[in-house]
Amino acid sequence: MNLFLGLNLLSAGLFLFYGLHCLFSEKMISEFSRYGLSQYRSFVGALEILGALGQLLGFWVPELGLFASTGLALLMLCGVWARWRIKDPFTAFLPAVVLGLVNGILVWLVWKKV
Repeated sequence: MNLFLGLNLLSAGLFLFYGLHCLFSEKMISEFSRYGLSQYRSFVGALEILGALGQLLGFWVPELGLFASTGLALLMLCGVWARWRIKDPFTAFLPAVVLGLVNGILVWLVWKKV
């Protein structure tokens, strides 16, 4: 249970931060432009925030947490693909890879619980 709690709070906190950063940061505007995905920046930011809130609500409604963690893992898979497509160095992939793995573990832990 402690592993689940820690990973869930870590993921939710980071996705709230990154989601808000995605919506309001000039750096993220230029990053999404560099990816060739400018038109999706606000959508991705909103998905990250909604996913984080879904993970927090998942403490009371496990199915919602499962759905949120699955969506965030898939979103990170897309993030890895976007960085691979523009040939970013591997170190730039690490946040998306780590958060994708964290959410994959959360999916597995919640799946066992539901």
